[in-house]
Amino acid sequence: MRLVDADGEVLGVVPIDEALRRADAAGLDLVEMAANSSPPVCKILDYGKLKFLDQKRKAEARKKQKTIDIKEIKMRPGIDQHDYDVKMRSMRRFLDDGDKVKVTLRFRGRELAHQELGMRVLQRVQTDLEEESKVEQFPKMEGRQMTMVIAPR
Repeated sequence: MRLVDADGEVLGVVPIDEALRRADAAGLDLVEMAANSSPPVCKILDYGKLKFLDQKRKAEARKKQKTIDIKEIKMRPGIDQHDYDVKMRSMRRFLDDGDKVKVTLRFRGRELAHQELGMRVLQRVQTDLEEESKVEQFPKMEGRQMTMVIAPR
């Protein structure tokens, strides 16, 4: 096996018992780094420290990643202007935070016969948020509700 010491210096190809003896003399572990290479590469190092540094590196990577949430805004086809403005403020805040927004329009009773009113409301949302977002899923009817998903640009 090819042996690398704790300082990163290549010691060359040595037998396994010789490598184990050197690792024991240094008070460290013999770790196989590349098993598939010919000959296999082993390194003399502190295995506990290696595991600790690897765990720390993974935790740091997890900390840096951004999870994208889907926030839901529920409306009705006959939404009033002020209520609409309040919902739009919330949607803008969600988009600025980097989250997707699912706009749900719920129809009740006779409203179901006038789906074009709901479509108008969703098209209005789409045009009002045109600069800061893009439509990921266009409006579609699912049972008694119409949904649309908007993602930040």
